[in-house]
Amino acid sequence: MKPKLKLSIIFFILAVIVTSGFGCKSCIFSPNTAAPITLNWWGVWETTEDVSDIINGFQAIHPNVTINYKKFRYEEYEDELLEALAEDRGPDLFSIPATWVYEYQSKIGPEPSSITLMYQELKGTIKKEPKNVTKTLSTISPNQIKSDFVDIVSQDVIINNQIYGLPMSLDTLALYYNRDLFNNFGIALPPQNWEEFKEATKTLTLIDQNNNVLQAGAALGTASNVARANDILSVLMIQNGVVMENQSRYATFNQIPADSVDKSYNPGIGALVFYTDFANPIKEVYTWNNDLPNSLEAFTSGQAAMFFGYSYNLSTIDNLAPKLNYSVSTLPQITGSLAPKNYANYWVVTSSKKSPYQNEIWGLINYAVQKDVNKQFLEKTGRPTALKSLIEGQLNNDDFPELQVFASQSLTAKSWYHGQDPLLAEKYFNDMINNVVNGSKTPEEAINLATQQINSTIK
Repeated sequence: MKPKLKLSIIFFILAVIVTSGFGCKSCIFSPNTAAPITLNWWGVWETTEDVSDIINGFQAIHPNVTINYKKFRYEEYEDELLEALAEDRGPDLFSIPATWVYEYQSKIGPEPSSITLMYQELKGTIKKEPKNVTKTLSTISPNQIKSDFVDIVSQDVIINNQIYGLPMSLDTLALYYNRDLFNNFGIALPPQNWEEFKEATKTLTLIDQNNNVLQAGAALGTASNVARANDILSVLMIQNGVVMENQSRYATFNQIPADSVDKSYNPGIGALVFYTDFANPIKEVYTWNNDLPNSLEAFTSGQAAMFFGYSYNLSTIDNLAPKLNYSVSTLPQITGSLAPKNYANYWVVTSSKKSPYQNEIWGLINYAVQKDVNKQFLEKTGRPTALKSLIEGQLNNDDFPELQVFASQSLTAKSWYHGQDPLLAEKYFNDMINNVVNGSKTPEEAINLATQQINSTIK
């Protein structure tokens, strides 16, 4: 063999060793400098401090990436987001409610099956020096979503076997109650089912001779002044056996389920009547009307003994009424039900389709939901988890009993497809309530109209 040929073979072998990362099939040593990348992340509920550990941790192992987080007010967020995306000045990644995923599908860059990122690692046998290493890694798969996250997540974020976002937490609807009012009226325990809830409401309600509500047993029955009224009615329907959508994802909550034993009873109408009866002056459970303040305000002022809310309401209540003696209990269920059904309300972090940095974006999102990273975020923010592996720890957190309630409901949390315009679907749901309360439509007419309107938004 000629010397020149030997030398070529040696160089070829060395090249293979270097590019293979000394046995790591996905590792390639890169120059010590890498092109800087800046990711802009938009959100609503997280502050910069809330996500600082996630950002700092990711930047520490990916020094070529800088992450800027911007918080918006909810009222201005969607307009700002849509306008920025349309004008190509939008964020690289952003947070949206899980119910918005289908609406934003065309604007989202779905998660790739693998990503390539630059890492900085200490290398060397004698003197350790920082070296840039490019690695190609697998991302969270649809099967992992189903195994690692509570069930509702896979139903909301997976479309055609592609992932369109991941949650850093997951909230559920629960019952807040005023302990002092319960004690004063001789109610020892919060209601566990809706029959107990009705009895507690009647006991706690004070009405004067002119039918004015002086003290509401519970804040529900209307839409305009009840926070998340559409969520409360939705879970009542789900618990009552309503099939909220068909296989084509069209709303069917006005229909009698095919497997129903009693074909004369419409569970959707039953749930709607049950809800609106609390705002009907001729009903024995009458406790609420449109003249009362917002449900959260009524609860914090002591004007309402019970209020339905999420974990994010905890800090608001504590700020508005620091001396209020209240507790949180699980959502009441149908009497005798063996399978609890709760309601999910949560946001996901996703990627802008227009961003050229899909590897880095999905690397950050995958990093944010890693068990240890996510646990630190949840402990800082006091939020309930979406990861199954963290539920037990939150259930055993005796220092935060309210969190135990929300964590206990996540495995049984449900939702339904809100169509291509979820905010409009919520409006139609609230209009359905209003139409019954003001008497402009019968419950059957109201639910049929809402179903028709919501289905008009589905493509």
